[in-house]
Amino acid sequence: MPSASSPASDCGVSDSGRPAPTSLWRNPDFRRLWLGQTASQLGEHASLVVLPLFAVLTLHAGAGQLGALRAVGQAPILLLSLFVGAWVDRWRTRTTMVLTDVGRALALGAAALAGFFGWLGLPGLLALAFAVGALSVFFDVAYQASLVRLVERDQLVRGNSALEGSRSAAQIGGPALGGALVSLLSAPIAAASSALFFALSFLSIRRIRRPESLPDRPEHSHPPRVWRLIHEGLRFVARSTALRTVCLASAAFQFSFAAMMTVYLLFLPRELHLSGTVVGLALAAAGPGALLGSLLAARLPGRFGHGAVLVGAAALGDGVFLWVPALHGSSAATVAALLAVGFVFGLGGQLVNVTVMAVRQAVTPDGMQGRAAATITFVGGGLTPLGSLLGGLLAEEWGLRTSLLVTAAGMLLSPVIMALSPLALLGRELPAARDALREPTAPVRAWRRGRWRSACRRRPGGPG
Repeated sequence: MPSASSPASDCGVSDSGRPAPTSLWRNPDFRRLWLGQTASQLGEHASLVVLPLFAVLTLHAGAGQLGALRAVGQAPILLLSLFVGAWVDRWRTRTTMVLTDVGRALALGAAALAGFFGWLGLPGLLALAFAVGALSVFFDVAYQASLVRLVERDQLVRGNSALEGSRSAAQIGGPALGGALVSLLSAPIAAASSALFFALSFLSIRRIRRPESLPDRPEHSHPPRVWRLIHEGLRFVARSTALRTVCLASAAFQFSFAAMMTVYLLFLPRELHLSGTVVGLALAAAGPGALLGSLLAARLPGRFGHGAVLVGAAALGDGVFLWVPALHGSSAATVAALLAVGFVFGLGGQLVNVTVMAVRQAVTPDGMQGRAAATITFVGGGLTPLGSLLGGLLAEEWGLRTSLLVTAAGMLLSPVIMALSPLALLGRELPAARDALREPTAPVRAWRRGRWRSACRRRPGGPG
């Protein structure tokens, strides 16, 4: 598939023969993508708080019902990710993002209207959560694939840093806005605010002007079947040492994090007796940390190596939640501790997100970007519905404090998996996509014989 990243770009020349721009912000299409993605993420993060808080505070949902609500919202990751990846690689990403923005705006607008008249109950919330979750899968895969088509390869880390920074800003504003509106005004107003952000994203992304061409096909040939495209994506990820490890580590984290968050959303209002506004602020505290993580992610991998940043940041961000079960009461000290936990989690998580995305994009050919992103999303996030259900079950059987400790400890499986793999030894330079197309048997054998470091020195960038 044609993209902004081409052999000419390796020499600092764009497809048009002109020198490639030195700054991302001189690229008007990247600015439009960034603004639209920022608005979209803000609406998404607001809705992720609005729906659970509405269920807990207004409908008095129990632990099992809250777990079911979160599971339904996450189910599209498991059900749709692989198909979405195959479709996105055959579609124009701009069209995909625009349509999903329209769909989410209409769904939340209808929910706001139904809530205003008192028609929004738990069944309606379940349907809304599934619809928004399904459309978000399309948008998230599309914007990741779109970046590769808009910027040069050596700008991927900076581009991901900017996009993940905007997601961090959404983590600040979204939960705080959603929690405050549900607590102070009403759930319909909170839902309507999310719909407005998706409308803003639509207006920005539809103005992207860079043409996207569908993959060339031989004359009189039929398009590949979806199952064949999915199989190619699965096989590609399975053959890449780096991407296999990312899948396993992501699956361990997402499963445990989904369980932990289900318990956490019950622990804060019921065990610590915090209001909806304070809960929103505690969740939003990850935003400032993630903003800092985005800035550091553009520099730390080049100084310490991508592998060291991945393992260290994951251990820091995931391990900090082990302190939360020790908190008691709703004092200022408790709130300050929750804000600190959120900040550290956001910092570590953002370093991991940006670095992993840069590695994944670097080792993946342009025509495989959507499927590689979707495969990792499927494997990594496919277990989140089960994690959410498990969190609700543990909360009912073991109590909130014990369940929170167990699920938080489970999150540490992710940095352990990365630390025990060749991914931890990735160097300062990103591996090339051409290395990812070959089975990395020689480096892996060298690593298994204890000579991985010398192999990395012979080929900068580590495993592909």
